[in-house]
Amino acid sequence: MRGGRDSEGDRSAWPEELVAADLQALQRRRARDAAEEAELILALAGRRPATADPSGPGARRPGWTADGEPEISEFFLAELSALLNLGRGTASHRLGRALTWTRKLPATFAELRAGRLDERRADALADVLAHTSREIAGQVEDALLSEARDLSVHRLRDRAAALMLQLDTAAAEEQRAAAERAADVHVHPTGTPGRSTLAADLPTDEAVECHDLVDQLARMLKADGDERPIGVLRAYVLSALIRRPADSGLPPVSADVRITAGLDSLTGADTEPGEVNGLPITAAHLRELLARVGALGLTAPEGGTLTFAVTGPDGQLLATTTPAELARLARRGCTAHPDGDSERGGDDRAAHAGGRAETSCGCPVLGPPAATDSYAPTDKQRAFVTTRDQRCRFPNCGQRVGWADLDHVHAHGDGGTTDCTNLCCLCRSHHRLKTFAPGWRFRLDDEGTLRVTTPSGVTRTTRPPGLRRPAESPPGLPRPVEFLHETPAPPIDDPPPF
Repeated sequence: MRGGRDSEGDRSAWPEELVAADLQALQRRRARDAAEEAELILALAGRRPATADPSGPGARRPGWTADGEPEISEFFLAELSALLNLGRGTASHRLGRALTWTRKLPATFAELRAGRLDERRADALADVLAHTSREIAGQVEDALLSEARDLSVHRLRDRAAALMLQLDTAAAEEQRAAAERAADVHVHPTGTPGRSTLAADLPTDEAVECHDLVDQLARMLKADGDERPIGVLRAYVLSALIRRPADSGLPPVSADVRITAGLDSLTGADTEPGEVNGLPITAAHLRELLARVGALGLTAPEGGTLTFAVTGPDGQLLATTTPAELARLARRGCTAHPDGDSERGGDDRAAHAGGRAETSCGCPVLGPPAATDSYAPTDKQRAFVTTRDQRCRFPNCGQRVGWADLDHVHAHGDGGTTDCTNLCCLCRSHHRLKTFAPGWRFRLDDEGTLRVTTPSGVTRTTRPPGLRRPAESPPGLPRPVEFLHETPAPPIDDPPPF
């Protein structure tokens, strides 16, 4: 024990003033670490110039790094995402604030590096002033930095935004226009099984109007005797307005909802959760959902489709098939042994047809789609790969398959086959990276495990959802990194000539 601090780390016995002092010291270390991270990010970014980026069809718009500074490769964000094992949006934020701190807010960065200004407040200033000029950013910094530590993060952000508006109306308008161009609707899991948040980025006046209309309709239901809490009624009204837009004037549409579940979960024999478009739901919720759409009897819901995914003992996808195809294969049995084996004779046909006979020849009658000589995957291959992958396979991306390309991992132009063992789902951004960015390596094994190695030598591994993690990594390879899901941005690039 030294000065009241237990050397073994039993903090529950420390005097409270020591606990408070260590918490403050930890905050200062985090600030210094954030500054060091920014310096390291920029050091690596300086080694990734835009000179090697594609300049023809599909090239990114020049000037994305801002203010006429030396251009950074558009593929650097993907590398940073892999290095930090974070999503692309977080990587973009870390790069953006590093650029803003060092180029526009040097005094703020000095305070952060010294541990005198915490990361969140330095982050707030960088967010607000990222799109204004050095001169305006410097004026706001001069006015606020001395009192920044005494303002709440929210108040500091508001003060900085108000000052910027006074000093640079054009920059504020540019920010608003940029936000309008980037507006989107996202789905975020809330952390409660079976619940997610639907978020829309709207102009403030429209957002307020939408909320007021939803609130009015919810209060009408409440006045009519609906006993549910008002918040539940607002959520119900919003969902009903979007899914059944009777008076909107918009054409009717059908939603693409992909439900993934094991048979044992559907019958109640297992509690393993299923997924709706990649978001987890409980087994009970799953059965309730499928019963509601008429699919519990394993028939396609009206206007929908039903696909069976046949998996192996480790969760690897073996085949995809429709109920009609499955029934046809069961009736046909094994074409190589139409009369069964030598001992069972005709009884073996029953084994293929209904699984009731005691023995079987064991020949596979269902498997992955065959390879094709053409560049374009077949419909069966597309169904197999999208069922196996379910989302973009680049580490920490997770873009849904509806917005993803089927990529030849070993390029078709270099002799790669159009086969499910050489195809994986990549969103447009990461497909472009694999095609054009130098120094990246992609490897796919027969069961769909993808290993991506950055130019700086970091390897990340993603497995298809449902494929169980091996007990140990293969010799010579890094231990796989779990596939993480972050809300992706929609692809914005024109299709390049892959």
